[in-house]
Amino acid sequence: MSVDRDMTMIEHLTELRRRIIWVLAVFALALIAGLFLANPVITYLKESPLAGGVPLKSFHPSDALQVYMQFAFVIGMIVTLPVALFHIWRFVSPGLRLQERRMTLYFIPVAFFLFIAGLAFGYFVVFPMVMQFMAGITKGMEADPNYGIAQYFSFLFNMVIPFGVLFELPIVVMFLTRLRILNPMRLAKMRRIAYFVLAVIAITLTPPDFLSDFMVMIPLLILYEVSIWLSKVVYRKQLKEDEEWERNYDTMEENPLTP
Repeated sequence: MSVDRDMTMIEHLTELRRRIIWVLAVFALALIAGLFLANPVITYLKESPLAGGVPLKSFHPSDALQVYMQFAFVIGMIVTLPVALFHIWRFVSPGLRLQERRMTLYFIPVAFFLFIAGLAFGYFVVFPMVMQFMAGITKGMEADPNYGIAQYFSFLFNMVIPFGVLFELPIVVMFLTRLRILNPMRLAKMRRIAYFVLAVIAITLTPPDFLSDFMVMIPLLILYEVSIWLSKVVYRKQLKEDEEWERNYDTMEENPLTP
């Protein structure tokens, strides 16, 4: 019996290693492709009106290489995300019921869409507000804006990527609800704390004015409410599954010899 368990564990570890290798291989290929795609993306972002029309300078010999590697890494991460999610699903799917497999498979495109939506929200909504605010401070000091290309894009990534992660909140909540770690009642009780944390995040990532805070805070709060609603959907399905299991269990106790 122990040998079978050891073999099962070894097979699981072998399967996990194989899938990790697949994900790393895809990421390596996407990273190489990202190096070729980085230049047109950089050119587009430099010429975008959201950049404020400020020319970008290079203040260090390695600035250009740093920016290329940053963009290649981000492109590789975006391309690899659905592949990684798919392999995670394939790894855990043998332990799921058929209905759970179908439901969790839908998480992959939704999670990818939410990540892209978060990036778009960060770039098209939050980033312009921050840039306008910073430009106003710079003009108020009667200083000429002169951004280093490495510092500019590092600032851009630090502003945009967190929103891609934050927009994954509904998927994370659904997953944790499925594992019975969270439930809608607990999320409802945590609403005040969650609102406070999301408000702090919105205030931290945006300029100190009410309009900017409001424009970022409202979508985050909506995401939390959507997460609670999705948690209710998953939780109700769990209750139905538990009731069905209890009925089957009671039937087996009443008729133990029934095949």
